[in-house]
Amino acid sequence: MHVNIEAEREADGRWIAEVPDLPGVIACGENRANTVADAQALAIRDPATTLPS
Repeated sequence: MHVNIEAEREADGRWIAEVPDLPGVIACGENRANTVADAQALAIRDPATTLPS
């Protein structure tokens, strides 16, 4: 399953990752890899959402 995740670093140093196709699926953390992994896990676990193919 492919999930499009956008990640960027904030001015305070934390990372924000979001899944544009799934409103509200956002994760934040101290490093990019863990933050992106958290966002992906949230996207996959969301039972109310079907990812576009």
